[in-house]
Amino acid sequence: MVFQKQKAQLSLSAEDRAMLLSIKASGKAPYVKVVRAKILLAYSQNTAINRIAKTLKVSRNQIERCVNKALMGGVEFALSDLPRSGKPPQITADDKAWVVQHACTKPKELGYPHELWTIDLLARHIRTQAPSTGHVALSKAGKSVIHKILKEHELQPHKFSYYLEQKDPEFEEKMAQILCVYKEVEAMNQHEEIGADGQKSLTFSYDEKPGIQALATVNPDLAPVPGKYARISRDYEYKRQGTLSLLAGINLHDGHIVGIVRDRHRSFEFLEFLSLLDTTYPSNVRLRLILDNHSAHTSKETMSWLKKHPNRFEFVFTPKHGSWLNVIEVFFSKMTRTFLRGIRVASKDELKKRIDDYLCFVNENPVVFRWKYKMDELL
Repeated sequence: MVFQKQKAQLSLSAEDRAMLLSIKASGKAPYVKVVRAKILLAYSQNTAINRIAKTLKVSRNQIERCVNKALMGGVEFALSDLPRSGKPPQITADDKAWVVQHACTKPKELGYPHELWTIDLLARHIRTQAPSTGHVALSKAGKSVIHKILKEHELQPHKFSYYLEQKDPEFEEKMAQILCVYKEVEAMNQHEEIGADGQKSLTFSYDEKPGIQALATVNPDLAPVPGKYARISRDYEYKRQGTLSLLAGINLHDGHIVGIVRDRHRSFEFLEFLSLLDTTYPSNVRLRLILDNHSAHTSKETMSWLKKHPNRFEFVFTPKHGSWLNVIEVFFSKMTRTFLRGIRVASKDELKKRIDDYLCFVNENPVVFRWKYKMDELL
């Protein structure tokens, strides 16, 4: 009697089958893992090994090894590879540390004219210096090897980012003072319009926005055409016609913008702005300004003018490199994004008129800005 070899049965649980189907349909799983998932799915459905081998274009031995691993250790065991000793790495940890040391050194300090490394330049430097420094394994290192080492140590010596050194020793105290002003303004808006000293007061966030360019088109813009040109078409050439400065303050109580547009932003123009505030608001109201440390704000001319208007103005200065604490910067940012972006004018006079019109447009529906950042920490 001839004995036939019995084919071992592979039964899959619902979870295992769902996992294998997910791997089979995955576009990111390793190819070997996808093939093994297909083998196990086909074999569990009693498909002949020869048919599986022909369909997937793999050998019978590969199928049998995969199935035997699944029968012995389960589906996950069959999908994974057994750990191997492997060939010891040629590039040692000491070699990698040497590459990292050079990557953290500017190329100009090593005799190159470059300020920053490129991967190619760093690779060439490593290959040149490796034999003489005892790192022979790196003598043929290419860009991919260097990139892999840098990625392993989370280094990007071909890029740089900015930071701002905090030079004001009283930064925290001045920031707390600004935040207290915002908190006081919020309380006044909700309840009363009387300051802590019993005098009626208004608070403004003030700053200058210099260098607004008056750019003119050389050729006219072309309007969008439905189905053909989705955007406005503009000639690359333009003509420079000078710059203007906007001196503006936002009333933190009602959101109105008070501003003047001038060619420059010296003490003379700053005093023009203060005079505008002085004539716009009642004389019995103290006007408090949050502003930065620009020289025009503390000049002799400014101090002399303020002495002639006692108890009328109060200045609260932001810390050095702390202009982001000034609410008016939010308005300037929005103005740049929604109004100044891509603006073209025929002259500086036209630019001035359009800025004045924009301020009127904003004041038709003023927005009261409320500062929230770090207020909880202050409380």
